[in-house]
Amino acid sequence: MKLVYFNDFRLGVLKGDAVVDVTSVVQKIPHTGPGDLMNNLIARFEEFRPALQKAADGGKGVPVSQVKLRPPLPKPVNVDCMAVNYMEDGTRKAPAPINAFHKSPGCIVGHGETMVLPDIAATIFEGEAELALVIGKRASNVPAAKAMEYIFGYVNFIDGSARGVLPEGNTFYQMKSRASFAPIGPYLVTADEIPNPQKLQVRLWVNGELKQNYNTDDMGHKIPRCIEWITSIHDLEPGDILATGTNHRGLSAFQDGDTVDLEVEGLGKLTIKVKDDLRRTWARETRLDRERKGLAGTTPQLTGKYAKA
Repeated sequence: MKLVYFNDFRLGVLKGDAVVDVTSVVQKIPHTGPGDLMNNLIARFEEFRPALQKAADGGKGVPVSQVKLRPPLPKPVNVDCMAVNYMEDGTRKAPAPINAFHKSPGCIVGHGETMVLPDIAATIFEGEAELALVIGKRASNVPAAKAMEYIFGYVNFIDGSARGVLPEGNTFYQMKSRASFAPIGPYLVTADEIPNPQKLQVRLWVNGELKQNYNTDDMGHKIPRCIEWITSIHDLEPGDILATGTNHRGLSAFQDGDTVDLEVEGLGKLTIKVKDDLRRTWARETRLDRERKGLAGTTPQLTGKYAKA
């Protein structure tokens, strides 16, 4: 099942290219807003699934092109992101030590919305194409052998990054938790529709040009291990997001006016815009492009505030 929020946060089920409004089915779930409504629905999904399916099957849909899609998970308790979790197309000899960081849930934006680049002295702004999993029940000290039982579903996730902020070694919070730096969507896909999340193609385009193109089978630490490790540190709640990392070789600078599309196989296509009031510019090369030229680091800023002479 594909769950969506649309217009004024009506709950819908995607049926083909149409959205069927099923809001009436879940009104008795205690909630104060769309965020905890979705989280509480996830926690009680097996109870409500038959009624949702019946409403979707019998309801008249509205073309998805005629509605405004909203973030399908507006208010998770936790957004955790795995760090350096890919083998980079086999160029790493071994996985990096397992690591992650916490991203503010307030960073979330949805399909058709905008990532806004802040006025800070970052060396580059990038967006990482990622598969994110959504937790279905409270998870504490989950062993890897049982980890997949805790997954409710999956969603496209872009991990916005403002790299090069100072001071060095104390940057993850200000680099990752900027407003609008966690686009998700366009909908939430239940786990039964994704037979093997460890074998999904991930593609990201910038202005129609394919930049990232990799498979989730390249993860250094597989999904069960990620869940095991995160839940050994803190509990995860229904509706929480765990982004599984990215292959960095295709990363390139996000800049003003860009249209970015992310499509993880089976999860639909998430489209966002990029806005930078300073209109800073970078070359359009990827990290792999620079590597092939024998150049180190990310592409330098070319023009605008903070560009180095």
